[in-house]
Amino acid sequence: MGLSVSSAYAAKDQTSMVFRITPLKPVDELMQQARRATPPASGMGLRKPELVDLAHLSPLFKFDVRYATDRNFLGTPVYSSSHAFLEKPAADALLRVAEFLKTKGYGLLIFDAYRPWYITKVFWDATPADKHQFVADPATGSRHNRGCAVDLTLYDLKTGQQVPMPSGFDEMTPRAYSDYTEAPEEQKTARALLKDAMQHEGFEQLPEEWWHFDYKDWSLYPVQNIPFEEIKN
Repeated sequence: MGLSVSSAYAAKDQTSMVFRITPLKPVDELMQQARRATPPASGMGLRKPELVDLAHLSPLFKFDVRYATDRNFLGTPVYSSSHAFLEKPAADALLRVAEFLKTKGYGLLIFDAYRPWYITKVFWDATPADKHQFVADPATGSRHNRGCAVDLTLYDLKTGQQVPMPSGFDEMTPRAYSDYTEAPEEQKTARALLKDAMQHEGFEQLPEEWWHFDYKDWSLYPVQNIPFEEIKN
């Protein structure tokens, strides 16, 4: 699939590692195709979306929105801006998580939240089949598309530095699994603290990605395909 630990990693520091693949087609071509594609139909009786910009909620949130940069698994920006949005109930719950973690000396560093559907299609079409467990199937849409999933980690409030975890963000290896056991104890402890704090407020950790959490009400929202620049907030 065109991986290397340079396909893999852009830095030796675990917290700044960038995992990369070789896309199956040029990303620009995939973006054009995805923008012309049609998202899956949503069911009846779903909640009206109310996306909230997380940057407006708390100074405890820091942001490293990788998909607005080339520091992501495709090696090129796919977002038009570095905003991070969630549906209001999920955003309110995440704020409560941040307030709790503050008592432990940590803040939340956010990598991604709401994702337009066409980007999910780009990810799927760019990724080799043997890594499809790490990307959502656009045929059904993802929880990111519903504004109810967030990718994040901890940072130290005293130093401002990202807390080391068993893998880098978006790493497509077993180190990313939420039950990976071969990591140093302090990394597993940090991972467990993040999981427990998120679960307490209604978020569920994805087994394949320690950084990915789905809010409990995700099924009540439609798949959305709104570009960031069209979100009114």
